[in-house]
Amino acid sequence: MIQAILFDLDNTLLDNPMERFLPPYFRLLGQELGHLLPPERLIPELMRCTEHVIAHPDPGRTNEERFWEAFTASTGLQQEAVQPLTDRFYEEAFPRLEGLTRRKPEARDIIQTAFAQGYEVVIATNPLFPRRAIEHRLAWAGIPVDEFPYTLVTTYEIMHASKPHPAYYQEILDMIGRSADETIMVGDDPTEDMAAHTIGIHTFWIHERALDQLPPPLAEGHGSLADFGKLLREGALHTWPPR
Repeated sequence: MIQAILFDLDNTLLDNPMERFLPPYFRLLGQELGHLLPPERLIPELMRCTEHVIAHPDPGRTNEERFWEAFTASTGLQQEAVQPLTDRFYEEAFPRLEGLTRRKPEARDIIQTAFAQGYEVVIATNPLFPRRAIEHRLAWAGIPVDEFPYTLVTTYEIMHASKPHPAYYQEILDMIGRSADETIMVGDDPTEDMAAHTIGIHTFWIHERALDQLPPPLAEGHGSLADFGKLLREGALHTWPPR
């Protein structure tokens, strides 16, 4: 029986298409760090180092550690010099990006219902951002960390792999002390989120528009976020997966 629900964040609990969000995000970050490295070099370096983190999970080093190792090696800039600036960026400038996102009104009700029914709730967002950036986005979604006792929020400070690697999902299971059969992953990405099923985690694929394709093979169920909320309220997770 399902005991823990893993929710993706962007485009699952919060409307935040990356093609709309990333260009202004990089512009703001370039303004903060431009005196250290020109934006035309900084942005490709940030993307390359992030891709390095995704491609090379390492159980001995966190995503944060591997990012800074790659960034220092390619730019010569030391973490001690740059991180205070990025910390200030996420505290002061990052909140200005909220207007690029849209709250899903059903998200808060679903999180409240999940807790009321006794489920453990994990925010299983791809751990490529610092915790502060994820806290902001949860607040934008109307489900902030200071109101909900999440069992785990996956951030780059604590995780050693990222989506779609099975190691990312296995690390979540190890951290919350649950088996794959006791958990369900709810997310919009047919590759990154549904990859949870490769290690036996149950899955529900979120899509908000009329289907123009078949559900991904690893999705046991699919529908809108509101559809998942209806299943949750009706107790359908007690007998998941659907027959």
